[in-house]
Amino acid sequence: MEEQELNLESFLKWATSIGVTDSHLHSSSLGHSLCVSYFPQFGGRGLAAVRDLKKGELILRVPKSALMTRDSVSEKDRNFALALLAHPSLSSTQVLTVCLLAEMNKGRKSAWYPYLVQLPRSYDTLSSFGPFETKALQVDEAIWLAEKAISKADLDWRGAHALLQQLNLKPRFLTFKAWLWSSATISSRTLHVPWDDAGCLCPVGDLFNYAAPGEESEASVDDTVSFQNGDNADDQSLDTEHFSDRLTDGGYEEAFSAYCFYAKKNYRKNEQVLLSYGTYTNLELLEHYGFLLNENPNDKVFLPLRHDINACHSWPTDSLYIQHEGRPSFALLCALRLWATPLNQRKSVTCTAFSGSQISSENEKKVMNWIISNCHAILRNLPSKIEDDRLLLDAIDKVQQVESLEIPNNLPSVAVMEFRKFTESMALQNGESAGMVPGWMKVKRKVDKWKLGIQWRVRYKQTIIDCISFCSQDYSHHFP
Repeated sequence: MEEQELNLESFLKWATSIGVTDSHLHSSSLGHSLCVSYFPQFGGRGLAAVRDLKKGELILRVPKSALMTRDSVSEKDRNFALALLAHPSLSSTQVLTVCLLAEMNKGRKSAWYPYLVQLPRSYDTLSSFGPFETKALQVDEAIWLAEKAISKADLDWRGAHALLQQLNLKPRFLTFKAWLWSSATISSRTLHVPWDDAGCLCPVGDLFNYAAPGEESEASVDDTVSFQNGDNADDQSLDTEHFSDRLTDGGYEEAFSAYCFYAKKNYRKNEQVLLSYGTYTNLELLEHYGFLLNENPNDKVFLPLRHDINACHSWPTDSLYIQHEGRPSFALLCALRLWATPLNQRKSVTCTAFSGSQISSENEKKVMNWIISNCHAILRNLPSKIEDDRLLLDAIDKVQQVESLEIPNNLPSVAVMEFRKFTESMALQNGESAGMVPGWMKVKRKVDKWKLGIQWRVRYKQTIIDCISFCSQDYSHHFP
């Protein structure tokens, strides 16, 4: 931990030396608006307010020269730029992934070395899931997405391998494992820039944790490491004028030739300052960032719809879902109300259905019964019940506390079976005999991914259960 703190201190000093600032009075200063803090409920480091911040206030500026992009790496490394010319078919994301590996290969000679040593050593994105963790998701849609992410990562690596070899990288940076790490870094930490689809790596700016649009955090600081040079008490903001015209998150701005970050709401001192990356479901957060939210207002569950249901409406498929709190979406209700109407009457009730109004009590009864029936069918077809999953999560928490894979007592049989399969998968993965597992740190990384898979399916099942409850109450309201 002491080494990490020293690395962090060196990183922040380096950041100020290249022009990263949270003060408009100083072009190279950190500690006036923000500090690096630890938020256990968010899984680690984030940025906290060191004073009260106003919504729309400019709170951090990272100069273009500090950003890691294809262009900035090419400008600093002519050999890289020349090698890249021979591989025009690579995607922008593949190129930036190679950029990161090339800079890692340079070690202390990299212009971004203080930043690189701060990057996580591992990620929990779907592309890093093994066969066991993928299967733990249980839901076909999620399993398919994980398998697709893993397959794409492999394809991208093979496509870029010739360039990696041409750059004469050390053997460890040529491996698929290294590619997975680099591509996960790009997926989870890059920020949008207008000139490159792959985005940029933004020192300090990528320390903001995620807030779903519309959500506000009450997170407070657990332990704080202050930025350097943060004693300018008279400096009230980077720029407090025209807040109403400001962005309320962040973006690259030509006027400053920098990436600029703004407070998305009013923050009190010591409160965590969050950044909204966009609207993501929990599965998408897991795919791209390696985490999920227990309460995600953008989460969705899609019910399988028969052809005859899809044939009677024109709503986009991605608008037909159950919302995170269990309510069917507006479009799903409209589509089902039309489907539940006899074919020869649909034309006359189309306007009523599309307005969101109920067509009739009998029609609403049929719709609610259909949703309830299909929700029950989904839950029946899954390998475990939500109660079993929650007990399994409790057991995993205990395992993580004692750092042992001994199966806790009083687990239901389905949870015991899954626990044993996990232990077997760890032994097989490392070529060891049954009952033998590798060191705890390697086990911990796999346990973390397994736990995320279970947490995702718990939220999925809870949404379906909430939908059954909502539709049952609606049914009772119309048919007491």
